[in-house]
Amino acid sequence: MTKNRMEAFSDGVLAIIITIMVLELKVLHGEHWSDVQPLIPIFLSYILSFIYVGIYWNNHHHMLHTVHHVSGRILWANLHLLFWLSLIPFTTGWLGENHFGQVPAFLYGINLLACALAFELLQFFIIKDHGPDSTLKRAIGTDWKGKVSPALYVAGILLSFVNQWVSIALYVAVAIIWFIPDKRIERTLEHS
Repeated sequence: MTKNRMEAFSDGVLAIIITIMVLELKVLHGEHWSDVQPLIPIFLSYILSFIYVGIYWNNHHHMLHTVHHVSGRILWANLHLLFWLSLIPFTTGWLGENHFGQVPAFLYGINLLACALAFELLQFFIIKDHGPDSTLKRAIGTDWKGKVSPALYVAGILLSFVNQWVSIALYVAVAIIWFIPDKRIERTLEHS
């Protein structure tokens, strides 16, 4: 299988994930600002999750520029990532509908951690299949973002029962870290 087919499938799944999330935003019945208030937590959780899905789409796209061939384990690792990403609409909806409650914040963090670990696994198999001198290995270097993010997710998960707003702040912090486009792969490809 070519990487183009895997990338096209992944793009389609991510587009469906975003579509499912936006369908959770129901049309308001009322014309006053007070009618908007119940939708605010749902909309805020949607924004955060949209940013996360966008970050994964962007990084997945850049990572696949370094891939020359796709093995079975890369395909399965990619499906593993898509599985966890496909749960984001559920955890997002639960988080927003319950106004960022403790248990939804906990489960949302578990989902984000699982996505991060699945992405790392996909990256690991790409490097394993393409060798220690691969473009991806050279590009990610020490990968401080990849190391800090799971640690912040774990902290957010553990703190969700102490104060869920601290956990949400940590999830937002990780999104901010990744929101700034990562140029490592682009720079490495330019120098190759």
